Amino acid sequence: MSRKPIANAPIIAVWISLISNIILTILKIVVGTIFHSPVLLADGYHNAGDVVASAAALTSMRISKRPADDDHPYGHGKAEVISSAVVALILGAAAIYIAYESISAFFNEPEKASIIAFITAVVSLVWKQVLYVYTIRIGKKANSKGLIATAYDHLADVYASLAAVLGIGLALIGEFYQIIIFAYGDPIAGIIVTALVFKLAYEIGKEALDTLMEKSVSPERLNDFTALINSIPEVKRIDRLRAREHGHYVLVDLRVGVHGELTVQEGHDIIRKIKKAIKENNHDVDEVLIHLNPWYADGE
Repeated sequence: MSRKPIANAPIIAVWISLISNIILTILKIVVGTIFHSPVLLADGYHNAGDVVASAAALTSMRISKRPADDDHPYGHGKAEVISSAVVALILGAAAIYIAYESISAFFNEPEKASIIAFITAVVSLVWKQVLYVYTIRIGKKANSKGLIATAYDHLADVYASLAAVLGIGLALIGEFYQIIIFAYGDPIAGIIVTALVFKLAYEIGKEALDTLMEKSVSPERLNDFTALINSIPEVKRIDRLRAREHGHYVLVDLRVGVHGELTVQEGHDIIRKIKKAIKENNHDVDEVLIHLNPWYADGE
């Protein structure tokens, strides 16, 4: 009863993200077009990419929750990692677009600033910050790679909206006090945001690639597994220990030495004991593959 709401929380969070992105995309593009705000238009097109990213995350989460089958014996967890890679690509493309728009603005006459565009940017900033806090909390709690990537996408939008707020705000101040240089505040802020968004895209993409390439979990995590396995009296030796992330869960593969004269039933019971210890202490571990090797006191 208590686990079902937790399992459904990431799906609900992605639906909220998807609907929010659709609303913000329409709002920014309409206001940016009517009031000739390049930075708000760029932010709106960025949000259009977020709609695609949220849809990809939603689809991948539904696939990743499917149980293992004959074609996918280790489950479908990597579907979320693929959506993370999609988000990274969209963020990278958005950063290139924002950079292009920002640099181009320096070669054109600055557009007249609008208070409506400024208010729209502020609404977007607050809305996206709330979405980021909400999705990152649920994503980390559920260990959902797709939702965590979506949360960082919201964070990139926070930066973009902050640039829009600063840029339009400086332009409004420049018009009021006749400070010409302030009219170019939004392209300067846009260039700064480009660097931040690129950094986010790189970090999300690297993590997704590491998981797809089946990179091992951290050395600290392996040390924890080692200490736990060695605490089981029947285990005489750890011959090999490997663990890798498979989306929102972890797969563990190990070979251990046990007394060579044990029966098959006794060996089977030891395997069950090891699996139980690992899973009870690591709730994100979904599968533990164990091979027993014979161990003798005389070292043979």
